[in-house]
Amino acid sequence: MLTRSARSPWVRFTLLALLLAAAAGSVLLWDPSRAADAVPGAWRAPAFVLLFALGTLAFLPKPALNVAAGLLFGAERGVAVAVLGTTLGAALAFGLGRGLGREAVRPLLRGQALTALDRRLTEQGFRSVLLLRLVPGVPFQAVNLGAAFSGTRLRPYLAGTALGVLPGTAAYVVAGSAAGSPGSPAFLASTAVIVLLGLLSLLAMRRSRRRATATV
Repeated sequence: MLTRSARSPWVRFTLLALLLAAAAGSVLLWDPSRAADAVPGAWRAPAFVLLFALGTLAFLPKPALNVAAGLLFGAERGVAVAVLGTTLGAALAFGLGRGLGREAVRPLLRGQALTALDRRLTEQGFRSVLLLRLVPGVPFQAVNLGAAFSGTRLRPYLAGTALGVLPGTAAYVVAGSAAGSPGSPAFLASTAVIVLLGLLSLLAMRRSRRRATATV
């Protein structure tokens, strides 16, 4: 009887929610950048990749993690470390969502918009994930779990994630690496890109609100 209840989709979905809530609560107890800085040099980058991935599960803001990567590793190495950490975090979230929550959530995808999104993610996984990662303002974990609950395959999902997060990640990492010289061309250029991304996020939010209002 206990085994059957443990296999219930809703039990697994509840476990997923509890795991994510616990990860979010852990934000108050640890700082990934400080933890990585305490690791010996040769292991610092791999440790930060892992901590970065866990930080995304804990709902730490990705821009802050990207800036920390720039501060710790510089521009070039920091971009690589941040993209690897982002992709690993996306993979962990995908695995949790696919293993613990998919069967409970899929019966709820009956609305026209949700059904269309599910179909698009399933049929055009790489392209859909790439576009969602490129659009500023789209929550990172929402894309992770949305893809996990759909029929998206892992490889296209990871490839779309790695390529899609690259522009925004690079901007924040470069800003972090050049924070000590705020008048430098690198810092000014990265700041301009960040401001542009913010403006694009606002425009995307306004457009989505207008569409929602029009459909009511």
